[in-house]
Amino acid sequence: MEGSELVQGEMRRFTWEEIGQRNGRGPAPQERWLVIDRKVYDISRFCRRHPGGSRVISHYAGQDATDPFIAFHLDKALVRKYMNPLLIGELAPDQPSFEPSKNKKLVEDFRELRATVERMGLLQPNHAFFILCLCHILMLDVAAWLIIWYFGASLVPFLFSAVLLGTVQAQAGWLQHDFGHLSVFSKSRWNHWVHKFVIGHLKGAPASWWNHLHFQHHAKPNCFRKDPDVNMHPLFFALGKTLSVELGVQKKKFMPYNHQHKYFFIIGPPALVPLYFQWYIFYFAVQRKQWVDLAWMLSFYIRFFLTYLPFLGVKGTLGLHLLVRFIESNWFVWVTQMNHIPMHIDYDKNVDWFSTQLQATCNVHQSLFNDWFSGHLNFQIEHHLFPTMPRHNYWKVAPLVKSLCAKHGIEYQCKPLLTAFADIVHSLKDSGELWLDAYLHK
Repeated sequence: MEGSELVQGEMRRFTWEEIGQRNGRGPAPQERWLVIDRKVYDISRFCRRHPGGSRVISHYAGQDATDPFIAFHLDKALVRKYMNPLLIGELAPDQPSFEPSKNKKLVEDFRELRATVERMGLLQPNHAFFILCLCHILMLDVAAWLIIWYFGASLVPFLFSAVLLGTVQAQAGWLQHDFGHLSVFSKSRWNHWVHKFVIGHLKGAPASWWNHLHFQHHAKPNCFRKDPDVNMHPLFFALGKTLSVELGVQKKKFMPYNHQHKYFFIIGPPALVPLYFQWYIFYFAVQRKQWVDLAWMLSFYIRFFLTYLPFLGVKGTLGLHLLVRFIESNWFVWVTQMNHIPMHIDYDKNVDWFSTQLQATCNVHQSLFNDWFSGHLNFQIEHHLFPTMPRHNYWKVAPLVKSLCAKHGIEYQCKPLLTAFADIVHSLKDSGELWLDAYLHK
């Protein structure tokens, strides 16, 4: 009989030490267990069939996953039915409900905040808001075509149309983000259906690719080897104080990191979408046999070229598409990285959900422009704490989050938009200097 296992026929009991060893990397690498509401589940085989992807659920192997489970799923009762075959036991009576290393009072206070959010109806969407978002995207898309149709293909209308289409891509990116997070409809499948249309037909990207990467980011933000958004370390950038010093001590130099705050302007905002995402999304869809996503993607490119080819020709249409991707890329990178790169980046330390999100995210001041420009991701803290919350409600929960931070002495960072942009560059400069010092002297 295993350590804390009870007699046959009764629920098996486990300690946190036993669970922590089943993380896919310890003495039993083939086993992955996690805990939800004191119940212990064996996800070793299920992780490959997990609808959200194998990696996002595996990132919590050996850990308590109660808070992310609540945060990510809409119909929890339905999901629990599918989890029943995975149930192998529960925590022993003398074991706390989550790892002893976590802040008990903070975990309890956040769960109370979550209950308050649900009672206040802040997880309920205003469908008119999202209809208006979609309509303004479609109107901009039509306006871009009308400009070329009416004024011709000379330089000024060409550039003006490109700016409008770049705006369409950025705003459609924020809208697909809403559907991807299940923030618009009460049924997951309805969100998935519209998500494929918005990201596939309006943007030309696969929903499966976004899901695969983005949920990992939310599960373990800024955790190296778990958050794909920091995978640019160490091949292109040295990120975070701890990781940069570690890289220097190991005498690793893939790039001149002490100049990364300069070459960021070359290989960062201008290049990410047109030079990387543009081809990788097709590779992803074909390699993973996501044929429905591929069909949606192709519908975007067919529509785009049929729309502009008669006015611009092949070279002009290709040039327009490249310019639109360039505008979109700059918009996307500055907005998405302003909340994360300047924050704490390290290996996963398995801290509580609230602390995990607060140390990896910061906010930007609220204004009508900032809300629109960033798709309400200026409320990145609230978004990360409550990923299924409709974005029009972030401002309502923000005071409650601030209050909880103040109670527990946790910094709640909120800054002006341009300061947030500048902090990306400053943090890259600082981590590059830390790497150089360690590389030369340690």
